Amino acid sequence: MKVKVWDLSVRLLHWGLGITIVVAWMAGESSLRLHQWAGYTALAIVMVRCIRGAVGGGYARFSQFVRTPAVVWRYALSVVQHRDARHLGHNPLGGWMVCALLGCTVALGLTGWLYTLDRFWGMAWLEWLHLSLAWTLVGLIVAHVAGVVFTSWRHRENLVGSMVHGHKADATSPQESAP
Repeated sequence: MKVKVWDLSVRLLHWGLGITIVVAWMAGESSLRLHQWAGYTALAIVMVRCIRGAVGGGYARFSQFVRTPAVVWRYALSVVQHRDARHLGHNPLGGWMVCALLGCTVALGLTGWLYTLDRFWGMAWLEWLHLSLAWTLVGLIVAHVAGVVFTSWRHRENLVGSMVHGHKADATSPQESAP
């Protein structure tokens, strides 16, 4: 049986953020106006996602998936020991990845915006910070995708598909048991 996990707004914000990040990256300095538009759009998406994370319902709420470091550590150990539990929403590591991705996107957007101000134009440290955050975001995205692929394989479920249609198998499904 399938259960609705990701509502339409969460899925649209997720894929919208991914698209704006790709557009900003591809545009780079060769199309600065498009790069800036994509960056500001990414900031707006993160802002809306944070509002949904604070006051939204179900699996969209940060309180549903952001866990304490101790819980995250125990979950990471369970992954290494092949005893990790399946989660309908984000698992504890995935919850922190959401925070890291959103936080890095905000920092990247803010440093980009600061660079457009007369006070900070041409500041080498700010350009370095913006570029470092961009590469950090790339690394986080690679880790995110690797985590999705690994967890999909480990729990025999299509997490990408669930982020498209919003459903996952419920807890009583045969997919529930880990290999």
